[in-house]
Amino acid sequence: MKSKSLLMAAVLLLCAAVFLCGCTGTQTTDATDDATTPAAGDENVTKVPTETVAPVEGSVLNVFHAGSLAKPFEELEQKFEAAHPGVDVRLYAGGSTKLAREITELGKTADVYATADYLLIPDLMVPAEKADWYLTFAKNRLVLCYTNESKYANELNDANWYTILAKDDVNWAFSDPNQDPCGYRSPMVIQLAELHYGDDQIFENTVSAHSNITVTEENGTYTIHAAEPAPELPLQIRPKSVELVQMLQAGGLDYAWEYRSVAVQHGLNFLELPEAIDLSSVECADTYKKVQIDCTGGIKVATPVVYGVTVPTNAEDPAMGLEFVKMLIGEEGQAIMNGQGQPPIVPASGFGDVPAELADLTSTP
Repeated sequence: MKSKSLLMAAVLLLCAAVFLCGCTGTQTTDATDDATTPAAGDENVTKVPTETVAPVEGSVLNVFHAGSLAKPFEELEQKFEAAHPGVDVRLYAGGSTKLAREITELGKTADVYATADYLLIPDLMVPAEKADWYLTFAKNRLVLCYTNESKYANELNDANWYTILAKDDVNWAFSDPNQDPCGYRSPMVIQLAELHYGDDQIFENTVSAHSNITVTEENGTYTIHAAEPAPELPLQIRPKSVELVQMLQAGGLDYAWEYRSVAVQHGLNFLELPEAIDLSSVECADTYKKVQIDCTGGIKVATPVVYGVTVPTNAEDPAMGLEFVKMLIGEEGQAIMNGQGQPPIVPASGFGDVPAELADLTSTP
């Protein structure tokens, strides 16, 4: 009888152990076709201390990132998983503004948030207490993309591109200003072109003629009103700029506004514009700030294209999130960004309460 009792106790202990193991490390994901992020985690769950970097077997690292970072982050994912066996990096691409709102307003959790506009972190994440530090790690510029089949492609140059976009038989597009930084930067570039070329009808002839997007001027500042774009052909507006790549390649568009890195990564033809309008130059910042855009997220002033990254305060694995950021801003990440046509900022610049683990890889402006 005693041996039977001991056997029963052992069985119960084994069952309890199996149950406890089954209750740890579980994550749910949104199963809808248009899901861009995993389902929100439990806000009361105990956070992993930042000094702990050893991965739990089968652990998941959720990385929310701008669509324009898809290619370099896919490469970074492979290197990170090779360096951290047992970690499954899950990439969620989307419009940077949309992803920030999913974290700040919908309670979604991310271990890393990387945005095409670093200002979204101090403007949206910090006030919502979802971030208390961030880094700027890469630059970019806007270009006008096209293919060999695009109408008037053999005539296109940096002095006449806006006259081609104004033609009724030319299909062109940019992404949604209310969801995607490339979307609000594209109208900014077109408005800056008016100042650069001395033609105050460029925006009207290209954008306003085919949408509800308008511009007003007061004391030398131009405000683009884009909260309700309502585009009409031949202008199209899509949620994410990367969607326009497929449309170009399929022949559904003649021209689309993209980041230069995206054009390089997808082998697209593209027209580079003067620095005074393409949002690439710190030296032109005073010119850029003459233009701003009013979107559903508020007023955004034109600034040079600079990418930012942080580990949100509600990250489920902040320690491993930091490890991912370290690789991103380190030599491996810099090489990947350069190889994908996107110049890294070396060293990355840190703002706020930057973790000590990143001190050797960052500088303070």
